[in-house]
Amino acid sequence: MKKHLSTILLAIFFVFSAIAHYAHLNPILQFVVSAIAVVLVAGFLGRATESVAHYAGQRLGGFLNATFGNAAELIIAIMLLREGLYDMVKASLTGSIIGNLLLVLGLSIFAGGVKHKIQNFNVALANMNGSLMIVAVIALFVPALFLNTHSITPTEVDTLSLIVAGLLIAAYIAWLIFSMITHKKYLEDVKDPKAPEDHEEPKWSKNKSILFLVIATVMTAFVSEWLVGTLETFTTDFGFSELFVGAFVVAIIGNAAEHSAAIMLAMKNKIGASVEIAVGSSLQIALFVAPVLIFVSFFLGNTMDIVFTTLELVAIMVSVFIAKSIIQDGSTNWYEGLLLLVTYIILGVSFYLV
Repeated sequence: MKKHLSTILLAIFFVFSAIAHYAHLNPILQFVVSAIAVVLVAGFLGRATESVAHYAGQRLGGFLNATFGNAAELIIAIMLLREGLYDMVKASLTGSIIGNLLLVLGLSIFAGGVKHKIQNFNVALANMNGSLMIVAVIALFVPALFLNTHSITPTEVDTLSLIVAGLLIAAYIAWLIFSMITHKKYLEDVKDPKAPEDHEEPKWSKNKSILFLVIATVMTAFVSEWLVGTLETFTTDFGFSELFVGAFVVAIIGNAAEHSAAIMLAMKNKIGASVEIAVGSSLQIALFVAPVLIFVSFFLGNTMDIVFTTLELVAIMVSVFIAKSIIQDGSTNWYEGLLLLVTYIILGVSFYLV
């Protein structure tokens, strides 16, 4: 019954969102309906990905969940690039990184910790993820530092941005080879010998899961475009800054798939998969999605630089620091999840008041 209700709601809001967009109804109504549609589609995307993950394995499943969970954010960002809203793109990338590291990971650790006192996962994987996030911070920090301390031309900024973007993509591909092929066994998730075997079967067959994954991705592309078309009016009418809308409103909506999947897995005592989704998604945003968007903007004719604002850099550095501190021992509890959520709220209030 619950499954049928969510499917009916998804169909209703998807159709309503399309009507609101093409009939040019009130922009605020369009935003609300499109935002709800994005969340529902992201939930569908999350269920399809989790089902595919059952057949692909937990590590590859976590990667697929992060990848397709980021599909909404990537598509929204490309639409924003086409509109020339580069500052909002950077803010949404910042929001995606801190949202995954603080909100998604925090809610997962908290929910899992309430149900299971202590949860453990692979320490080596946690340390590698932490090191990669530090590399991402360095890659974002160095261009900003050079721009603010030296006189370099806009052309040189674009060149530096493209070179850094290329290196980050190469580093991410190398990480996939390392984690999925050459050191797959080394990074396997910790299994609790006392934990009961999970015999839960997926609701869909392998072929149906793949089909639904493709359908959900296409639906995400449509509702994302409809949502982006309302953002400028929404921002103006409510007096929000582009920084706040990009970093929190767009990021929270775009992260809906990771929210649902990561929390459900944590409550099933699969905290390793939850960490893989939350941290893996942040890594993918920082090392792959952001660099890809720089190349996309280059081919659109106006390169988006990789220079983030001081507030954005501080938010990312704070998020990486506390997330790395909490996951580096390979063990979590509900209080650590609460600390991540408190940090997220502090940053949210700061962005709102800017």
